[in-house]
Amino acid sequence: MSLYDSSFPQMTRMLGQALVWLDKAEAYAQQKKFDPEVLLTARLAPDQWNLRRQLQNVIAWPLRLSALLTGGEPPQLETGDETLAELRARIGKAIEQVKAVKPEQLKGAEDRTIPLFFLPGKGMKAPEFVFGFALPNFYFHATTAYSILRHNGLDVGKSDFIGSLDLRDL
Repeated sequence: MSLYDSSFPQMTRMLGQALVWLDKAEAYAQQKKFDPEVLLTARLAPDQWNLRRQLQNVIAWPLRLSALLTGGEPPQLETGDETLAELRARIGKAIEQVKAVKPEQLKGAEDRTIPLFFLPGKGMKAPEFVFGFALPNFYFHATTAYSILRHNGLDVGKSDFIGSLDLRDL
């Protein structure tokens, strides 16, 4: 399986599920009569990032990965005090940007060494970076965002995390 097939379709799908979570968060807040924006500051532990920052990382990882695998300059992580509407818009834009990445753009990416932004002078071969660092980080932040919402009372389950399945008759 190519680096493209093993990452970008799944990341796009998960970004779409993040929109589902935000829909449910807003409906839950309306039902319980509280401002849904307060959920953005919720966290699972005092030393862990809040929902807003988790979602910002979910948005950032596919964009960073596409830049790194195509030899471009990765965008800086945006960590401002965005509203739910602003995060929703950024997720939608990220979905469009990730869908615009084509497999042929990653031709030869397997041979690339990806520099590690947190360890200057160090890098990883692209496959190890994708499977050992980028995807685990992406899913860590997605899972944490989902868990923050679940922890705060949203009625979300595994199907809300995974999304629809492309089932076939046997």
